[in-house]
Amino acid sequence: MAARTPVLDKTDLFGTLPPELLEQLRGRTALARYRRGDTIFEKDDPATHLYVVFSGRIAIVARASDDRESVLTVLGPGALFGEMSMFDGGIRSANARALTTAHLIAVEFDDVRDVLVRRPEVLWAVVRILARRLRATDEALADAMFLDVTGRTAKRLLELSDGESDFRMPLTQEELAGMVGASRERVNKAIALFVKLEWLEISGRSRYRILNREELEIRTTV
Repeated sequence: MAARTPVLDKTDLFGTLPPELLEQLRGRTALARYRRGDTIFEKDDPATHLYVVFSGRIAIVARASDDRESVLTVLGPGALFGEMSMFDGGIRSANARALTTAHLIAVEFDDVRDVLVRRPEVLWAVVRILARRLRATDEALADAMFLDVTGRTAKRLLELSDGESDFRMPLTQEELAGMVGASRERVNKAIALFVKLEWLEISGRSRYRILNREELEIRTTV
Protein backbone atom coordinates (compact mmCIF):
# COMPACT_ATOMS: atom_id res chain seq x y z
CA MET A 1 0.00 0.00 0.00
CA ALA A 2 2.89 2.39 0.75
CA ALA A 3 3.83 2.37 -2.93
CA ARG A 4 0.63 4.29 -3.70
CA THR A 5 1.89 7.46 -2.01
CA PRO A 6 4.49 8.39 -4.68
CA VAL A 7 1.82 7.90 -7.38
CA LEU A 8 -0.68 10.14 -5.59
CA ASP A 9 2.14 12.63 -5.06
CA LYS A 10 2.58 13.02 -8.82
CA THR A 11 -0.94 14.29 -9.46
CA ASP A 12 -1.79 17.99 -9.51
CA LEU A 13 -4.69 17.44 -7.15
CA PHE A 14 -2.87 15.53 -4.41
CA GLY A 15 0.71 16.65 -4.93
CA THR A 16 0.15 19.84 -2.94
CA LEU A 17 -1.16 18.06 0.15
CA PRO A 18 0.94 18.04 3.33
CA PRO A 19 2.33 14.58 4.20
CA GLU A 20 -0.12 13.95 7.04
CA LEU A 21 -3.18 14.59 4.86
CA LEU A 22 -1.73 12.59 1.98
CA GLU A 23 -1.13 9.68 4.33
CA GLN A 24 -4.68 9.96 5.66
CA LEU A 25 -6.11 9.97 2.15
CA ARG A 26 -3.91 7.07 1.08
CA GLY A 27 -5.41 5.01 3.87
CA ARG A 28 -8.84 5.46 2.30
CA THR A 29 -7.91 4.34 -1.20
CA ALA A 30 -8.61 1.04 -2.91
CA LEU A 31 -6.48 -0.62 -5.58
CA ALA A 32 -8.43 -2.22 -8.43
CA ARG A 33 -7.12 -4.37 -11.28
CA TYR A 34 -8.52 -4.28 -14.81
CA ARG A 35 -7.68 -6.42 -17.81
CA ARG A 36 -7.31 -5.10 -21.35
CA GLY A 37 -10.72 -4.16 -22.71
CA ASP A 38 -12.39 -3.92 -19.29
CA THR A 39 -14.71 -0.94 -18.81
CA ILE A 40 -14.00 1.26 -15.78
CA PHE A 41 -17.09 3.40 -16.35
CA GLU A 42 -19.40 4.43 -19.17
CA LYS A 43 -20.93 7.73 -20.19
CA ASP A 44 -24.01 8.62 -18.12
CA ASP A 45 -23.00 6.31 -15.25
CA PRO A 46 -23.42 7.78 -11.76
CA ALA A 47 -20.06 8.88 -10.35
CA THR A 48 -18.72 8.33 -6.83
CA HIS A 49 -14.96 7.86 -7.30
CA LEU A 50 -11.99 9.43 -9.04
CA TYR A 51 -9.04 7.35 -10.20
CA VAL A 52 -5.27 7.56 -10.42
CA VAL A 53 -3.45 5.21 -12.80
CA PHE A 54 -1.00 3.13 -10.77
CA SER A 55 0.16 1.04 -13.73
CA GLY A 56 -0.93 0.33 -17.30
CA ARG A 57 -2.80 2.56 -19.76
CA ILE A 58 -6.37 3.83 -19.85
CA ALA A 59 -8.33 5.29 -22.78
CA ILE A 60 -10.97 7.97 -22.33
CA VAL A 61 -13.43 7.39 -25.16
CA ALA A 62 -16.37 9.26 -26.70
CA ARG A 63 -18.98 7.19 -28.54
CA ALA A 64 -21.36 8.45 -31.22
CA SER A 65 -24.98 7.33 -31.56
CA ASP A 66 -23.94 4.97 -34.39
CA ASP A 67 -21.36 3.34 -32.04
CA ARG A 68 -18.35 4.95 -33.69
CA GLU A 69 -15.66 5.73 -31.12
CA SER A 70 -13.09 8.46 -30.73
CA VAL A 71 -10.24 8.06 -28.26
CA LEU A 72 -10.01 11.43 -26.55
CA THR A 73 -6.84 10.69 -24.62
CA VAL A 74 -4.61 7.87 -23.43
CA LEU A 75 -3.49 7.98 -19.79
CA GLY A 76 -0.49 6.33 -18.16
CA PRO A 77 0.89 5.95 -14.61
CA GLY A 78 0.29 8.97 -12.41
CA ALA A 79 -2.62 10.31 -14.48
CA LEU A 80 -5.80 11.41 -12.74
CA PHE A 81 -9.25 10.92 -14.27
CA GLY A 82 -12.92 10.74 -13.38
CA GLU A 83 -12.73 13.73 -11.03
CA MET A 84 -14.94 16.16 -12.97
CA SER A 85 -18.20 14.82 -11.53
CA MET A 86 -16.92 15.51 -8.02
CA PHE A 87 -17.19 19.25 -8.64
CA ASP A 88 -20.47 19.52 -10.56
CA GLY A 89 -22.34 16.50 -9.20
CA GLY A 90 -22.92 15.30 -12.75
CA ILE A 91 -22.81 11.89 -14.35
CA ARG A 92 -19.87 10.49 -16.33
CA SER A 93 -19.27 12.43 -19.55
CA ALA A 94 -17.27 9.75 -21.41
CA ASN A 95 -16.24 6.10 -21.28
CA ALA A 96 -13.05 4.86 -19.62
CA ARG A 97 -11.51 1.57 -20.75
CA ALA A 98 -8.33 -0.35 -19.94
CA LEU A 99 -5.97 -0.56 -22.92
CA THR A 100 -3.60 -2.90 -21.07
CA THR A 101 -3.67 -4.71 -17.78
CA ALA A 102 -4.03 -1.77 -15.42
CA HIS A 103 -4.08 -1.09 -11.70
CA LEU A 104 -6.04 1.95 -10.56
CA ILE A 105 -6.13 3.75 -7.24
CA ALA A 106 -9.78 4.59 -6.50
CA VAL A 107 -10.64 7.44 -4.14
CA GLU A 108 -14.18 8.27 -3.02
CA PHE A 109 -15.35 11.80 -3.79
CA ASP A 110 -16.45 12.36 -0.18
CA ASP A 111 -12.94 11.63 1.11
CA VAL A 112 -11.44 14.15 -1.30
CA ARG A 113 -14.08 16.74 -0.41
CA ASP A 114 -13.17 16.35 3.28
CA VAL A 115 -9.57 17.18 2.43
CA LEU A 116 -10.57 20.17 0.30
CA VAL A 117 -12.71 21.58 3.10
CA ARG A 118 -9.76 21.36 5.49
CA ARG A 119 -7.24 22.72 2.97
CA PRO A 120 -9.12 25.03 0.57
CA GLU A 121 -5.85 26.24 -0.98
CA VAL A 122 -5.68 22.85 -2.70
CA LEU A 123 -8.50 24.11 -4.93
CA TRP A 124 -5.80 25.94 -6.89
CA ALA A 125 -4.76 22.48 -8.07
CA VAL A 126 -8.29 22.06 -9.42
CA VAL A 127 -7.89 25.33 -11.34
CA ARG A 128 -4.65 24.01 -12.87
CA ILE A 129 -6.37 20.78 -13.92
CA LEU A 130 -9.23 22.66 -15.57
CA ALA A 131 -6.85 25.10 -17.28
CA ARG A 132 -4.78 22.24 -18.66
CA ARG A 133 -7.89 20.56 -20.03
CA LEU A 134 -9.05 23.76 -21.66
CA ARG A 135 -5.64 24.13 -23.30
CA ALA A 136 -5.83 20.53 -24.52
CA THR A 137 -9.30 21.19 -25.96
CA ASP A 138 -8.09 24.33 -27.71
CA GLU A 139 -5.13 22.43 -29.13
CA ALA A 140 -7.34 19.59 -30.37
CA LEU A 141 -9.64 22.07 -32.11
CA ALA A 142 -6.66 23.77 -33.73
CA ASP A 143 -5.29 20.40 -34.88
CA ALA A 144 -8.63 19.51 -36.46
CA MET A 145 -8.73 22.84 -38.29
CA PHE A 146 -5.12 23.28 -39.39
CA LEU A 147 -3.44 19.84 -39.51
CA ASP A 148 -4.14 17.23 -42.15
CA VAL A 149 -4.47 13.53 -41.35
CA THR A 150 -0.74 12.94 -41.81
CA GLY A 151 0.12 15.72 -39.37
CA ARG A 152 -2.42 14.54 -36.80
CA THR A 153 -1.16 10.97 -37.10
CA ALA A 154 2.43 12.10 -36.51
CA LYS A 155 1.33 14.05 -33.45
CA ARG A 156 -0.59 11.15 -31.93
CA LEU A 157 2.33 8.75 -32.50
CA LEU A 158 4.68 11.14 -30.72
CA GLU A 159 2.25 11.46 -27.83
CA LEU A 160 1.82 7.70 -27.54
CA SER A 161 5.58 7.16 -27.57
CA ASP A 162 5.80 9.18 -24.33
CA GLY A 163 9.26 10.41 -25.32
CA GLU A 164 10.66 6.93 -25.99
CA SER A 165 12.09 5.79 -29.31
CA ASP A 166 10.82 2.23 -28.87
CA PHE A 167 7.26 1.72 -27.68
CA ARG A 168 4.36 -0.68 -27.90
CA MET A 169 1.25 0.68 -29.56
CA PRO A 170 -1.52 0.39 -26.94
CA LEU A 171 -4.34 1.06 -29.43
CA THR A 172 -5.95 -1.05 -32.12
CA GLN A 173 -5.97 0.39 -35.65
CA GLU A 174 -9.59 1.45 -35.15
CA GLU A 175 -8.79 3.14 -31.84
CA LEU A 176 -5.82 5.00 -33.31
CA ALA A 177 -7.97 6.16 -36.22
CA GLY A 178 -10.57 7.39 -33.74
CA MET A 179 -7.90 9.29 -31.82
CA VAL A 180 -6.63 10.91 -35.04
CA GLY A 181 -10.17 11.65 -36.19
CA ALA A 182 -9.90 9.95 -39.59
CA SER A 183 -10.63 6.65 -41.28
CA ARG A 184 -8.40 3.67 -40.55
CA GLU A 185 -7.35 3.58 -44.20
CA ARG A 186 -6.12 7.19 -44.18
CA VAL A 187 -4.25 6.73 -40.91
CA ASN A 188 -2.61 3.53 -42.18
CA LYS A 189 -1.61 5.41 -45.32
CA ALA A 190 0.06 8.11 -43.22
CA ILE A 191 1.93 5.51 -41.17
CA ALA A 192 3.04 3.71 -44.35
CA LEU A 193 4.43 7.03 -45.57
CA PHE A 194 6.45 7.49 -42.36
CA VAL A 195 7.85 3.97 -42.77
CA LYS A 196 8.74 4.64 -46.42
CA LEU A 197 10.53 7.87 -45.43
CA GLU A 198 12.39 5.90 -42.73
CA TRP A 199 10.99 8.07 -39.96
CA LEU A 200 9.29 5.08 -38.36
CA GLU A 201 9.84 1.34 -38.11
CA ILE A 202 7.20 -1.23 -37.22
CA SER A 203 7.86 -4.83 -36.20
CA GLY A 204 5.18 -7.37 -35.45
CA ARG A 205 1.72 -6.00 -34.79
CA SER A 206 2.47 -3.41 -32.15
CA ARG A 207 6.18 -2.65 -31.78
CA TYR A 208 7.05 0.82 -33.04
CA ARG A 209 10.43 2.53 -33.28
CA ILE A 210 10.81 6.23 -34.03
CA LEU A 211 13.81 6.65 -36.30
CA ASN A 212 13.52 10.36 -37.01
CA ARG A 213 11.68 12.21 -34.26
CA GLU A 214 12.69 15.61 -35.63
CA GLU A 215 10.97 15.05 -38.97
CA LEU A 216 7.82 13.74 -37.27
CA GLU A 217 7.76 16.81 -35.03
CA ILE A 218 8.14 19.10 -38.04
CA ARG A 219 5.20 17.30 -39.69
CA THR A 220 2.97 18.19 -36.73
CA THR A 221 3.38 21.91 -37.49
CA VAL A 222 2.62 21.96 -41.24
